[in-house]
Amino acid sequence: MSDYGCSIDRITIGHFAHALCKAKRWQEALGLLEKENFMLDTVFCTQMISGLLEASLFEEAMSFLHRLRSNGYLPNVVTYRTMLSGFLKKKQLGWCKRIINMMIMEGCCPSPSLFNSLLHAYCSAGDYVYAYKLLKKMDACGCKPGYVPYNIFIGGICGNGEASSALLDLAEKVYAEMLDTGVVLNSVNIVNFAECLCSMGKFDRAFRVIKEMMSKGFVPVTSTYTKVIGCLCQASKVEEAFLLFEEMKSNCITPDVYTYTILIDAFCKVGLIQQARSWFDEMSRYGCTPNVVTYTALIHAYLKAKLVSEANKLFMSMLDMGCVPDLVTYSALIDGLCKAGNAEKACQIYSKMMGTYEGNDVDMYFGGNNASTSEPNVFTYGALVDGLCKVHKVAEARDLLDAMILAGHEPNNIVYDALIDGFCKVGKIDEAQIVLTRMSQSGHTPSVYTYSSLIDRLFKDKRLDHALKILSKMLDNSCAPNVVTYTEMVDGLCKVGKTDEAYKLFRMMEEKGCSPDVVTYTAMIDGLGKANKVDMCLELYNQMIAKGCAPNFITYSVLINHCCAVGFLDEALELLQEMKQTYWPRNVAGSQKVIEGFSRKFIASLGLLEEISKYSSVPMAPAYKILINSFYQAGRLDKAFELYKEVTSSSLCFSFLKLNTCSPFIEALCLASKVDKAFELYSDITWRVDEIPELALLFCLINGLLRVEKWEEAMLLCYSICHMSIQWCEEQSSGPG
Repeated sequence: MSDYGCSIDRITIGHFAHALCKAKRWQEALGLLEKENFMLDTVFCTQMISGLLEASLFEEAMSFLHRLRSNGYLPNVVTYRTMLSGFLKKKQLGWCKRIINMMIMEGCCPSPSLFNSLLHAYCSAGDYVYAYKLLKKMDACGCKPGYVPYNIFIGGICGNGEASSALLDLAEKVYAEMLDTGVVLNSVNIVNFAECLCSMGKFDRAFRVIKEMMSKGFVPVTSTYTKVIGCLCQASKVEEAFLLFEEMKSNCITPDVYTYTILIDAFCKVGLIQQARSWFDEMSRYGCTPNVVTYTALIHAYLKAKLVSEANKLFMSMLDMGCVPDLVTYSALIDGLCKAGNAEKACQIYSKMMGTYEGNDVDMYFGGNNASTSEPNVFTYGALVDGLCKVHKVAEARDLLDAMILAGHEPNNIVYDALIDGFCKVGKIDEAQIVLTRMSQSGHTPSVYTYSSLIDRLFKDKRLDHALKILSKMLDNSCAPNVVTYTEMVDGLCKVGKTDEAYKLFRMMEEKGCSPDVVTYTAMIDGLGKANKVDMCLELYNQMIAKGCAPNFITYSVLINHCCAVGFLDEALELLQEMKQTYWPRNVAGSQKVIEGFSRKFIASLGLLEEISKYSSVPMAPAYKILINSFYQAGRLDKAFELYKEVTSSSLCFSFLKLNTCSPFIEALCLASKVDKAFELYSDITWRVDEIPELALLFCLINGLLRVEKWEEAMLLCYSICHMSIQWCEEQSSGPG
């Protein structure tokens, strides 16, 4: 056009140059401008930069910006916003940071919408630190963050319901700043933010967020409560979940099947089956139909609690309602039956799943037209293998493992561990090791649980060298023993009299960073005591307390027994007082809790098993009994009598208060001329226990009275003897003719 004398206006030249830049022909565009004698002013430079950015020529775009400056022009807000938009469109966030800094230094600011786009881009890229700086830059530019940027930022962090602790702290900080401005979150972000707070255990904070948003007009819906209730249940905060559920209903918000199912499942898992069932019934009353997950959770809970009849009724009801059991239901049935000790019925369920069941047992899970078969999965096989092993049917469990592999299912560590433990429990250690080899060859790494089963069995079989080799192999494979493994070995060594080796292992355990628990300490203390190293027992007891491991009544019973055996009576008495004042649970639930981890045989060896079973309180009587016996045998009769008065004035059990067990104590009091106390003890026992005294005891009492010249009392006792139903034959025949 110029060659023919036609002039081109600036707008046309600008569009043409822009098009050439988009086509990556920016040098031609520059030549065009020079040929037409057009200066690179702000407008032309901005057009060319836009084209270059669309062509992803980022360095060239920046060079045009510098060329603009060299020509004496400054970029304006349009230039910068054009560059930011171009870089943002191409996701060049690093370039965006440079442009933002340049434009703010020159007094230009992105528009609110551009700020929002930038904020969204940096949040999407996970750069929340810079996104937070952008919020601050918005404020500095006089562009106050509002509804959109705050929701972008907090929604970005909490969008998937998960966030790191540091990011959640940042979200909380921004939320607090948002509240000061009067801005609110949208309903989705409120729920996600609360869900993230719950996942970090900040339940009170989550509730406060919801309350604060409600005060600003937010109306929670069913899904809001359901999500938070779900978080609480996942964290085993069932009480808080229950309270929130009640609040939900009080606010006239109707729970749906998901809300009920979450609660029913959570309460079943913690054993609160009655409450779970009440919600199940409530669902039906309000027209909310339970789904297969709801039924499965409750059926599984019934079976674990050995309420087989209730589980059966519910399963039949499920079929009648047209709710078809799925793989999870059948797997839960198998797992629940196995845990209830009914592996035979579990095997029938498995046969039903495989379509091979030929029995006529329609009374349990097989009735109804909607009962279906389903291919078992790894969980199903694992539950059944474990159940069979629990009832010592290890051969059947091994066959099931083979069937599992043939069906194309790869056993996991849980399945192998269950089978190894099963063989160990029935004393078939060689078969267990064959399974271990098979497990390793399949590419599975044995776990601490695997090794613990083997070590426990080897110690029980007194194959100590082999057990220690397993420990060595365990350490070589970088599998650190846990407290259970160490405890089994310490206890096993102590039981065979290898106390020194046990103590070395105990110390090695601590050096390896595995803290002994109350069972470990008690086993070691008992072993040292049996080796007559009571000083070391007391030293270890003090270390135990210093390290924050509280002794329980088993620990105290062991220590008191060993102290009394070597005459450390004052130390034993001090232990009794500590036990009473500090660590003594007062009910059966408490007693069952504190004996966890101890074998039944070990509890019985301390004389506590009968007491625990018989009385509704933790058995303190054995501790008193041994102390009373030890004190009177040591000649400290007053202290023994004081302990007797203490135990009889309390609500403790009196299983040892019998004349035949207390007769030596009464005789010792008589010989020491403490006849008043002897008679008090005698009278108290005969009043409490309907028992006829032996003649030898009565003679001892008469002699005691005569020794202190209480003639009248001696005569009265002689008179009363004549009216007792005492067999005299043996004594008369042995007397003078």
